[in-house]
Amino acid sequence: MHLSDNPAAAAAEVSDWIRSAPKAVLHDHLDGGLRPATIIELARACGYTGLPTEDPAALGTWFRDAADSGSLERYLETFAHTCAVMQTREALFRVAAECAEDLAADGVVYAEVRYAPEQHLAAGLTLDEVVEAVNDGFREGERRAGGRITVGTLLTGMRHTNRSLEIAELTVAHRERGVVGFDIAGGEIGNPPANHLPAFQHLKRHNCHFTIHAGEAVGAESIHEAVQVCGAERIGHGVRITDDIAPDGTPGHLAAYVRDNRIALEVCPTSNLQTGAAKDYATHPIDQLRRLGFRITLNTDNRLVSGTTMSREFQHMADAFGYGPEVFEEFTVAAVESAFLPLPQRRRLIDEVIRPGYAALAAQAG
Repeated sequence: MHLSDNPAAAAAEVSDWIRSAPKAVLHDHLDGGLRPATIIELARACGYTGLPTEDPAALGTWFRDAADSGSLERYLETFAHTCAVMQTREALFRVAAECAEDLAADGVVYAEVRYAPEQHLAAGLTLDEVVEAVNDGFREGERRAGGRITVGTLLTGMRHTNRSLEIAELTVAHRERGVVGFDIAGGEIGNPPANHLPAFQHLKRHNCHFTIHAGEAVGAESIHEAVQVCGAERIGHGVRITDDIAPDGTPGHLAAYVRDNRIALEVCPTSNLQTGAAKDYATHPIDQLRRLGFRITLNTDNRLVSGTTMSREFQHMADAFGYGPEVFEEFTVAAVESAFLPLPQRRRLIDEVIRPGYAALAAQAG
């Protein structure tokens, strides 16, 4: 089942307690979360004429429908439009600031937002200028949100290009100025993570964090390569780890290693339905993985393209599995524990923001 087959599920109402619950997101793409109205305004400003419509509501619907293909490759095609309007400092600053505002308005207290700097050079910006514009935008968005959110940046190397080492070097160069880690993304098929081993080796030499998209379009072998060959600290998506779990629930050696070493899975349920990595919410592997003890984090992936928010992802999981505040607190704490933040900051977020926030929800319910 795709989302277009179930409009009610795609437009699920969100409970008030879910909206108010403190949240953390580790897997959110900057170029997949723009406001439709912003895309239209930026397109007019830069002379981009490729948009399918200039009506904001219709454009938002178009993105969701175009992505709802069951194919990761077709899903990724939608980003041509957003990247086309993110080529100037002003555009990047605006998009980043609005991203932080939108996440904060949804109750997100900590976010790691990723993007590929190499995709924003068409108007003459340098890689450093791209990173500086986005970081400045996030600081502005944090200010507008009244300090209710902290945003860290993940710089992404594209799997199908040869610039990953350059982006890894960029990550190290900017890690004291808002960049918290590195990622590789793009079509998995034919582009294994080991192709980018020099980038990961550079990051390791400089004690820099990284996550790797794996186990979405390709099976458990991509997760094995990401973890055991490249040294990933987290796995983007990772739901195909179920390929290494027996029908009776017994993990294979890889699955047990990922579970036992607390390698976090950045699970994005709605996106998984769109790309064909999962059939529907009710049978999404997140519940099995949680029950088996994997470190699960819940994420949006692409808020525009998937027509989602963290609150909607919470609601879909509540509807599918009956999850209540205690499970979402578990997911949120797991996300912060796996965040690319110094330990004192992680502890402070958990002890001073997340646990008190869920305790307040429990008191209201009681």
